[in-house]
Amino acid sequence: MKEKLNANNLKGNWATLLLPVNADDTFNYAKLADEIDMLINAGVDGIYSNGTAGEFHNQTEQECDIINSILSEKCLQAGMRFQIGASHPSPIISLNRLKRAVAYKPDAIQVILPDWVVVTDTELIDYLKKLAELADGIPLVLYNPPHAKRVLQPVDYQLLKQIPEVIGVKLLSRDAGWVEAMKQYASHISIFVPGHFLASGVASGIALGAYSNVACINPKAAQNWWAMMQTDIAQALKIEQDILAFFAMCIAPLQQQGYSNPALDKFLAAVGGCYNVGTRLRWPYKWVPEEQVAAVQKQARQMIPYFFDSAHEV
Repeated sequence: MKEKLNANNLKGNWATLLLPVNADDTFNYAKLADEIDMLINAGVDGIYSNGTAGEFHNQTEQECDIINSILSEKCLQAGMRFQIGASHPSPIISLNRLKRAVAYKPDAIQVILPDWVVVTDTELIDYLKKLAELADGIPLVLYNPPHAKRVLQPVDYQLLKQIPEVIGVKLLSRDAGWVEAMKQYASHISIFVPGHFLASGVASGIALGAYSNVACINPKAAQNWWAMMQTDIAQALKIEQDILAFFAMCIAPLQQQGYSNPALDKFLAAVGGCYNVGTRLRWPYKWVPEEQVAAVQKQARQMIPYFFDSAHEV
């Protein structure tokens, strides 16, 4: 029997579900099921649904439940850890998503703070306490991205000591000063940083894992890279520099053209070739045309060969 997730054992390389979107804007659930099988076979530390790249913000409630049902069934059968995203900008919809998520028996449930009116400290505590109460013993992970209405500062993480059910946070890592402040104020929770900063996060002593955009390129290679960080951090940092150079050359220009993070993650998955979900996002959001994949893939094979090594084939 798996040990229940807590702030100490929540760690590693977690892969996101990317939604295969048909031309008529419906979701292809057969491809989604195949994707979960691929991630299980890759041996990642866990899989999570309905992060930003999973387009949680652009689903009906019925679609949300179908996605989570497929994920739950496959992961429970395989003994794969999984988290369900119950996030929504509306606190009432988030609350209801969380209530329904409990039945799928995830290892944790990811949530965001209410995201239209900025919450005060009192409102934040009240909100998370209510979610924790309804989660029926399933731990919570707070997703606090840079575009959140309220981006928590290091000192704010002291507030979470009042909600011990919150065992982790997913956020954007920052400079050395931020790292030291997080060590002071957030040592009671597991901190997950973006995948392309994972090695430096581990080296700084702040990161226990990533909900990883790098796993979009190749989940098995990302898993092996995480293992390398435990034994050869110097080599892992060299690979991170290669990743950052590739992002600067091939991904940052797309971001500057206005493509969203979900669009970039799906494009990375198309470049890597392990996922079979395409680059399409659901309306009204724009995606990177698949015609651009081949040229960037050629560049990626040269700049980040680690992720295309045959030893990492899924």
